[in-house]
Amino acid sequence: MQTIGVIGGGQLGRMMALDAKRMGYDVIVLDPADRSPCGQVADEQIVAGYDDLDAMDELGRRTDVVTYEFENIAIAAVERLERNGYRVMPGSHVLAVTQDRLNEKQFARDCGIPTAEFAAVSSIEDIEAAATSVGFPAVLKTVRGGYDGKGQWRVTDLPSARAAFAQANGAALIWEAFVPFVKELSVVATRADDDSVIAFSPGENVHDAGILIMTIAPARVSDVVAARACEIAKTIGRRLNVVGTYCIEFFLTADGALLVNEIAPRPHNSGHYTIDATPCSQYEQHVRAICGLPLSQPRLRCNAIMLNILGTGTGNHLDGTAELLRDPSIVLHVYGKHHAVNRRKMGHFTMLVDGPVGDEDIARAHAARATLRWVE
Repeated sequence: MQTIGVIGGGQLGRMMALDAKRMGYDVIVLDPADRSPCGQVADEQIVAGYDDLDAMDELGRRTDVVTYEFENIAIAAVERLERNGYRVMPGSHVLAVTQDRLNEKQFARDCGIPTAEFAAVSSIEDIEAAATSVGFPAVLKTVRGGYDGKGQWRVTDLPSARAAFAQANGAALIWEAFVPFVKELSVVATRADDDSVIAFSPGENVHDAGILIMTIAPARVSDVVAARACEIAKTIGRRLNVVGTYCIEFFLTADGALLVNEIAPRPHNSGHYTIDATPCSQYEQHVRAICGLPLSQPRLRCNAIMLNILGTGTGNHLDGTAELLRDPSIVLHVYGKHHAVNRRKMGHFTMLVDGPVGDEDIARAHAARATLRWVE
């Protein structure tokens, strides 16, 4: 392996490329936006749309393995790369499951892994049926696309469900029972081609309107819950035949049940802390897996709190970083995006914590983020 191709030029690709470059690989990224976050650190960027099949073929020809940093790409493009003999990891069979929320939920059920109750919705009649079979409250989600809370509507009665169906404008939907969870957890794992699998300790996640705001690592849960979450993640990776890093998101209920919410077939926002708190990050594990190198057993050097830095629409220059970095436990990552539009993920920082993460540590992390502001 000499050259890695990356479909998608966002921050996940950027951090993947940084680890790949440190390990001696060349990186070529394909993204429609010139000087994308990944393109800024890669050896080269092919500026082309994800539906440009000729550009995809060029990426395949010029690299030894192709991977991707987000899953909402055309399966047909990945299948074409595979048909033409190019190595793509994870493969198109993984996208076929994880791009479709109905397929994803059914796949988990077929593995014997619990999820929220769900039903397919493609007509107004299906709304009535799902209201009876699954009930309220519920969340209506588009089956394909959507991220950071987009394409989702919480519904509490038939009128709100009908309104959500109308807003979806004909998109296929999934009706999911609302889960009264006590914590949202995620497990970032990596599977290699030899079927070896590693799993990082579960992270404890806090979202705001669908956008991840904070991850605490490790999650403040019992050893039994943590072990079960890791075992589920390993089972899914093996059954799905993933090669690379992936993430399983869970709901933890008051009675200790773990319900799989989503499967992401690539490195994940909640695993950013691994760059600074572990010897081998989720990105290096991904590079190792797709390049045929042995995986590294995860080890936390310290505990961590990761906070996302979101745009506010008030300017594109991040001010306050000098004050933030007076705290020696904080490591700052800024993604190189040009426009800090409202609620866009522009960067993150990780606060390294000695010993268990407590409320005072979380308060200190939030106070640190409050020193940052976007200005013209």
